[in-house]
Amino acid sequence: MEVPVYNLAREVVKHIDVSDYVFAAPFNEAVVHQAMLQQRANARQGTADTKTRGEVAGTGRKMFRQKGTGEARAGMRRSPVRRGGGIVFGPEPRSYRQSMPRKMRQLAIRCLLSAKVKVGELLVVEQLQLGEPKTKEMARILAALKADASVLIATVEPEENVIKSARNLPGVKTTLAGLLNVLDLLSYKTVLLTEDAVRHVEQLWEKSPSQGGNGASL
Repeated sequence: MEVPVYNLAREVVKHIDVSDYVFAAPFNEAVVHQAMLQQRANARQGTADTKTRGEVAGTGRKMFRQKGTGEARAGMRRSPVRRGGGIVFGPEPRSYRQSMPRKMRQLAIRCLLSAKVKVGELLVVEQLQLGEPKTKEMARILAALKADASVLIATVEPEENVIKSARNLPGVKTTLAGLLNVLDLLSYKTVLLTEDAVRHVEQLWEKSPSQGGNGASL
């Protein structure tokens, strides 16, 4: 399939052929949803912790004598029914990590890239280089490209001036083409790729000769 390549004034300068396997994959909602859950789960630290009655600081001595005080029979001060005592069935450190086959993760990314292309939310520019870091210039470029609302900018190599120019703009994130992920593709409306980034993405997720089918089924 062909996609247009724009300059920084949103003028079409040429069309390039891109891989149908990467940019025209049928959408698989179940795989995309599972990949999203997996990425969000793996981002959780799982460090929430509470102390049980055996871990709370305090004496284990009986609080007062069994009879004659008019109080209910009570054990140690660390009992969960006492203020400052242990917590019953509280959270303990655990791992939320989920595993997912590599091919399924790649399929989810291809599905989202293809969906962006289909609805016109993937923009390809010849190059994106700035002579100096300047937020106002980056804002002007994104406004000219009609991508100033919510945009994910992906380049092949870290472009220091681009990163510094975009980091103070709300709703704008810069990343590397090789680090594109499901959550970012779902979170940002427009994906802005340089032409080199498109070729890098194809190289990463293109179907190898040993793979069969179109990769859309599990």
